[in-house]
Amino acid sequence: MSQQNGNRSRINVEIYGQQYSVVGDESTSHIRIVAAIVDDKMRELNAKNPSLDTNRLAVLTAVNVVHDYIKLKEENEKLKERMRQKGLE
Repeated sequence: MSQQNGNRSRINVEIYGQQYSVVGDESTSHIRIVAAIVDDKMRELNAKNPSLDTNRLAVLTAVNVVHDYIKLKEENEKLKERMRQKGLE
């Protein structure tokens, strides 16, 4: 169930078998995608590390997602710099 409050969306999502109420400025479809990615990553890591409890799995998921974010941010900066050097920006 979702509801719009001004620009904020509230939506209930399921991540790793648990229900969460998420509030954000993005669309409900965006929030659903984010929740699905987190759920997928947790399940992927659980398949590799089935002995981890949920808390450790959640922290490991966060570490992996932030790592991916930093790598993409660095790649984005390198591409921007290349564009600047070529006078494309």
